[in-house]
Amino acid sequence: MSYPSAFDLAGRRALVTGGTGETGGAIVDRLTAAGAHVTATARNEPRHSRAADFVAADITTTSGAEEIAQHVISRGVDIVVHTAGGSRAPSGGFSALTEADWAAELEFNLLGAVRLDRLLAPTIAGRAHGAIVHVVSLQADMPLHESTLAYAAAKAALRAYSKGLSNELAPRGIRVNTVSPGFIRTKAADALVERMAVSRAGDTDAALADLMEQLGGIPLGRPANPSDVAEVVGFLVSDAAASVVGADVRVDGGTNPTV
Repeated sequence: MSYPSAFDLAGRRALVTGGTGETGGAIVDRLTAAGAHVTATARNEPRHSRAADFVAADITTTSGAEEIAQHVISRGVDIVVHTAGGSRAPSGGFSALTEADWAAELEFNLLGAVRLDRLLAPTIAGRAHGAIVHVVSLQADMPLHESTLAYAAAKAALRAYSKGLSNELAPRGIRVNTVSPGFIRTKAADALVERMAVSRAGDTDAALADLMEQLGGIPLGRPANPSDVAEVVGFLVSDAAASVVGADVRVDGGTNPTV
């Protein structure tokens, strides 16, 4: 697939964290198709990936972030897309979350991106097409208190951090933006429905209906696909978005309209 010149990423080097997940993998595919050399990173190497190379590392640790940074800095990096994230905490609301649950959700959904940005921003600043995209979540605005409160809080913090970072890095030639997906039908989403079904005697249909109700419905009539998110990311890191800084693009089918 070819892209118009403004969307072309030929010659650019990108890093995608969480590159083995369904959304991260779609972003890897999208950037690769546009001509970028893409390095993917996650805890475990995927069986199949279009990424040019891969780093098996854990961004929730300092050593893992440093390993990733050393790999891409030695080769050059223009684009960083933080897709790594998700919720592993139990359902049951606020009282079910332990100190360890909160720490894990913050590390995975906020601090991993912060520590990697800190390591990579000085290198990106010296290049011509610097861009950082943080994949946030609809839950930053509409938290699901019963099942993913800590995740939602971490994503809200990531969005606030991104806004501040965009103001700091724009004068250095790095555009920072966020993408906030709504309900995306992935294996992770299905796992969330299964966890929510535990308190409903295993009724996944009831859990899915409840989830949709909590999200406020989807006017478009369908959940988003990973490729929908990837296309928005591809736009934001390209020259077509050369003056887009500090923006949050919702990919939620109209669940939380901003107009």
